[in-house]
Amino acid sequence: MMQASSSALSGNALALAVANPGALGTIDAYISTVNRLPVLTAEQESALGRRLRDNDDLEAARELVLSHLRLVVSVARQYLGYGLPHADLIQEGNVGLMKAVKRFDPERGVRLVSFAVHWIKAEIHEYVIRNWRMVKVATTKAQRKLFFNLRSMRPDGHSLDPSQVDHIAEQLNVRREDVSEMEVRLSGRDLALENQDEDDDAYAPIAYLSDEGREEPTRVLARKAHDALQSEGLNGALEALDARSRRIVEARWLQDDGGSTLHELAQEFGVSAERIRQIEAAALKKMRGSLAAAA
Repeated sequence: MMQASSSALSGNALALAVANPGALGTIDAYISTVNRLPVLTAEQESALGRRLRDNDDLEAARELVLSHLRLVVSVARQYLGYGLPHADLIQEGNVGLMKAVKRFDPERGVRLVSFAVHWIKAEIHEYVIRNWRMVKVATTKAQRKLFFNLRSMRPDGHSLDPSQVDHIAEQLNVRREDVSEMEVRLSGRDLALENQDEDDDAYAPIAYLSDEGREEPTRVLARKAHDALQSEGLNGALEALDARSRRIVEARWLQDDGGSTLHELAQEFGVSAERIRQIEAAALKKMRGSLAAAA
């Protein structure tokens, strides 16, 4: 018989705790609660695993998850050095735990704790990489390996000398250039864009960094006025042409598909390609004069 009913939490509260470690008020209250949950024996774990596998028993899945929440807390604690909220690390680890429970096969002879730890770490790894820095620091397999090992392999957290770089590169089977690059990235720090102090005289990067992707409002308005003038001037210049000249200019220069060729227009008007070229040249010259006058 399962002993989950002896827990200090009801089923609904337990479910809420799995979904959100902050639901119990504080992270310390959550950790204290999950550490009091009963640990399953191997026989209980196997029985629950078979119920889940054979009958899709959600109650069995819940019992398996709840009994391993303390494992998630333990694993998440190893990633506190990245400056991310402990509750968020636990929450991501809980997602990994639930994925492991879903895939757990009791017939393999492996305890869920050994199987789940890999899924828990995988989810936390993804969360750390997505959120630790605004600029992604680990995208390739080699970079990920360095990201999660280099911090602990640096002696006393000090910079690496060439021999240490070579040793780490050999240990992790990566290039020494990758080790040096990752060390620089890990040694950097994030800087808040906005002022974090109440001192109005304090400056933050947001005050002096320009946004290269945007223009000042006055420039935007000036460009719009210029574009409008160009559009109006072009329409006026086209209206000053005779019908044939306008057709040729529009077909040659104002089409999205690249425009017509001289030979295509020559066939349309029953004249030579050279004659189309002459009409085009005269029309463009007249339009340039109209646009200059409008400006």
